[in-house]
Amino acid sequence: MQLSFHHAAIIASDYAASKRFYCEVLGLSVIAEHYRAERQSWKLDLALADGGQLELFSFPDPPARPSRPEACGLRHLAFAVADIDAVIAELESKGVEVEPVRVDAYTTRRFTFFKDPDGLPLELYEAG
Repeated sequence: MQLSFHHAAIIASDYAASKRFYCEVLGLSVIAEHYRAERQSWKLDLALADGGQLELFSFPDPPARPSRPEACGLRHLAFAVADIDAVIAELESKGVEVEPVRVDAYTTRRFTFFKDPDGLPLELYEAG
C-alpha cells in the first residue's frame, strides 16, 4: 500500500475570518469554493505549494474541540518552509503572533508555532 498526503480539513467558527487568514495571511490560493445549502455550510478548497490541499468548512454552531498541542487527536498542522525567519517576519508584519523558534533535538531543524483564528496550532518547519 502506498499513501500520500491529499488534504487536511478544518472547521472554522468564523468562515470569513478563517478564509481571510488562510488566503490573505498565509497566501494559499483558492481551488474551489461552494455553498452547500442543504448543510448551511461553505466548503473552500485551498492549494498548498506541494500539491496538497486544505479544506475549510463552516457549519452552524460547530461544537468546540480542544486544540492545545497535547489534546487527544490531531496535534497540529505543519508547513514546510525554506527560510523560517523570512516567513516569521512576513507573518508578524501581518499581525500574527509567532512563538520563539525552537530546534528539534533529533533532526536539528528549526520550527515554531502560531495559531489560526480558531486557535488551531500551526507549525512552521524549516525543511532546508
